[in-house]
Amino acid sequence: MFGNRKILLCTVVVLLLAGGVFPRFAAAQHAYINISDPFLRKSPVAVPDFKVLGGQDTAARLGREARTILADALEFTGYIKALDRVSYIEQPAVTGISRAEVNFKNWTVVGAELLVTGGIFTSGDGVQLKLRLFDTFTERLLVGKVYSGSAGDIRRMVHRFCSEISLHLTGKRGIFSSRLAFVSTLGKNKEIFVCDFDGYRPRQVTRLNSITLSPSWSSDGRYLAYTSYVNGNPDLYIKNLKQKQGTSVRLKGVNITPDWVPGQFALAATLSYAGDQEIYLLTGKGKIIKRLTMSWGIDVSPEFSPDGKKIAFVSKRAGTPQIYIKDLETETVRRLTFQGRYNTSPAWSPDGDKIAYVGVVKGEINIYMIGIDGTGPVQLTRDAGDNEDPSWAPDGSLITFTSTREGVSRIYVMTATGGEQRRLLLMEGAQTDSEWSQGNENN
Repeated sequence: MFGNRKILLCTVVVLLLAGGVFPRFAAAQHAYINISDPFLRKSPVAVPDFKVLGGQDTAARLGREARTILADALEFTGYIKALDRVSYIEQPAVTGISRAEVNFKNWTVVGAELLVTGGIFTSGDGVQLKLRLFDTFTERLLVGKVYSGSAGDIRRMVHRFCSEISLHLTGKRGIFSSRLAFVSTLGKNKEIFVCDFDGYRPRQVTRLNSITLSPSWSSDGRYLAYTSYVNGNPDLYIKNLKQKQGTSVRLKGVNITPDWVPGQFALAATLSYAGDQEIYLLTGKGKIIKRLTMSWGIDVSPEFSPDGKKIAFVSKRAGTPQIYIKDLETETVRRLTFQGRYNTSPAWSPDGDKIAYVGVVKGEINIYMIGIDGTGPVQLTRDAGDNEDPSWAPDGSLITFTSTREGVSRIYVMTATGGEQRRLLLMEGAQTDSEWSQGNENN
């Protein structure tokens, strides 16, 4: 019945409150959770055990696995709190998972504003998940989905449901289908790795036995661009992850710091074949289209705005490294950062209104955030080692960064306002240069 490993998605029901919209849960286009609010209160959700709806003995085990994946994913967001199961006084795994079978007073009394119920059915290697999200106060079904696939697809099925929850609560599908690219040391070498949004399943992408740096995702998640010294020079490589092939830019001098144009098969990079380090626009196959910056100072680290109409970059044209913004339509350039003598690594927020960056103040290296109009800056990390390489989650709710707070460099994650800083994953060697994808599930 479920032999096809490709997930078959069937919508059971998505209720967006017919007639008047209840103010706590407006439709997706009227987000009720503002994930960029620095005073955000987490929404408490109950995720009880899933009910076995039929099938083999493995159903209960797979149901427990699915329930854990769902609770952990929602907790990871920073705006939802999964309540401790010890507090639950009702067990839908026994009493039932439909609206008619749930006693919502048993959930409001333990502080749950949201409730997820799940049912699981297995047949051979096939799995069917029935998942529902309820508002416990209004006793309304907010989202209901059925997913079918194989046992190996459970993590992906659950994360698709988490995306539906995020869409209903925030207006955005969230982080659940996104990935991270990063650099990890292997002996004396540095290679590119990729992992899921939560650090799960790290896997090695490059095997160049060299120094490889600065991974950058294309908008569709199909390509990675990066710099490698495999041939003795810092050259640019563009790789199709699925086909495991690509091209390179091996001009005289440096070929570094790539960044893809949003929605296009084109990218910007720093090249010095003409002498000075300047930023150029290239096709996805590495052909130079045009030069984007012109100054006597070094220009590096291009970062496109979400609409692709501007780039932020680092320049020494004023004497010290500072962040500038160029309007690609008008050709005007303005300086963004003025506080401190060393500001680098701009990372544009998905909404386009803020830039995270690295600033050095009194010898301390930290992550800062500034409005693109120059308001701010706001310091996000402090008193915890060196902190570098900021990268935004696709929904703007989280930022990854590199920190030496435990000694060796590791990748950490925090909310967009600097809260809940925690290590993302633990591997041998050092991890740096994290780069968040835009939410594509291509592997």
